[in-house]
Amino acid sequence: MALYEHVFIARQDLSTAQAEGLVEHFTQILKDGGGDVTGTEYWGLRTLAYKINKNRKGHYGYMRIDAPSAAVKEMERLMGLHDDIMRILTIKVDAHEGGPSAIVQAKNSRDDRGPRPGGGGGFRGDRDRGDRGDRGPRPDRDDRPRRED
Repeated sequence: MALYEHVFIARQDLSTAQAEGLVEHFTQILKDGGGDVTGTEYWGLRTLAYKINKNRKGHYGYMRIDAPSAAVKEMERLMGLHDDIMRILTIKVDAHEGGPSAIVQAKNSRDDRGPRPGGGGGFRGDRDRGDRGDRGPRPDRDDRPRRED
């Protein structure tokens, strides 16, 4: 059997449980075709580079597959017919890498950074409000000089 890596993007209005259920559903289709899924990952709801079917975001799912090509083609055919799946990509690989994918590793490394120095409040953090040029109360509109024509 051949080794594949498969990524799909599902619609943004699905719940997380429904998106993860799609992975389980298509895993069962591969098993029925004589294949096996050695690993799955849910990458979460991510912003797309451009709109796809009026969606700005999508749920990403990732599968490591060890299956015959006929089972993979059947899964791709059914994903193409499924209303909730927007895009798919299947790549044949020589060997599966051990451990989590690069996407999950990058997400974990961001989480390990810890808080930012200085409170990490960003532009709305605790700071002196006088930095916006506030010079005190505005003069009333009646105090302005009037233009005479």
